[in-house]
Amino acid sequence: MNMNSIMASQLRSLQSTVQLSVMNKALSVNATAVTDMLQSMQSQPAPHPFKGSSVDVKA
Repeated sequence: MNMNSIMASQLRSLQSTVQLSVMNKALSVNATAVTDMLQSMQSQPAPHPFKGSSVDVKA
């Protein structure tokens, strides 16, 4: 192997490692944001979709 092919191989490996690292960091940040969002949603009671909005009376 010549020096150029060795360097090219190492560069590809480094690029792959950096891409995986960036993707892992992005997933971590998104997972934290989703966890915070879900925790804030649990503290708020969800309104019933139709309860109390209308009354049906049959005569």
